[in-house]
Amino acid sequence: MKGKRIIVTGGTTGIGRATIALLAGRGARIVTVGRDPDALKEALDGFADLPGEVHGVSADLGTPEGIETLFATADAQLGGLDALVSNAALGAEPIDEMADADWRYVVSVNLMGAMAAARGALARLRDGGQIVMVGSISASIHAPGESVYSATKAGIRAFVETLRKEVASRGIRVGVVEPGTTGSDMQAADPTEQEEQIARDQMLRAEDVAEAIAFLLDRPARVDIVSLRIEPRLQELP
Repeated sequence: MKGKRIIVTGGTTGIGRATIALLAGRGARIVTVGRDPDALKEALDGFADLPGEVHGVSADLGTPEGIETLFATADAQLGGLDALVSNAALGAEPIDEMADADWRYVVSVNLMGAMAAARGALARLRDGGQIVMVGSISASIHAPGESVYSATKAGIRAFVETLRKEVASRGIRVGVVEPGTTGSDMQAADPTEQEEQIARDQMLRAEDVAEAIAFLLDRPARVDIVSLRIEPRLQELP
């Protein structure tokens, strides 16, 4: 992992932040992105003492301009790319409980933003490399209340499974990690309640998912892990 040039989207909280801490802790060079400049600065301060290097830019990946800003920063700071970890995502309510602009924006970030990030990465992965997308078991379990979110994560799965066939001959590997319930700011439960659920094996830590992402990135070039589903032992299903 030392010296690998990696973009990690959604790196200010949860899975993205844990992934950066793990990868930069192993010496990777990383560019991350967050919408909130204050949250981004706080996260970058927390990475400052790691062996690798972490750069950040504030941008909205739900817009073409935000994607352009991310990759311009990565080009300037990294001078190339070895991997993309596409993690940025928003939670959502049932579609009929959201304003029209709000559910469309969730789709723009979760699905279109991820696809646009993959497109940007493909233009830079000259000698092989990897794209790892963070999906969700919501793509399979279809829990009530997750109509919008589930649609975006099902789209991510289909995109990954098709894209990998399109780019395999170029030496590029593409896979998706699909976590179950994971402690993060997206959860309705407060931090104390989340810790209690983790202690009962009903919730993953973000670090558990980060390790799964690192596992995909660490495989030999001949190995393409297409989909890795990771759940707490007592995952609650609808």
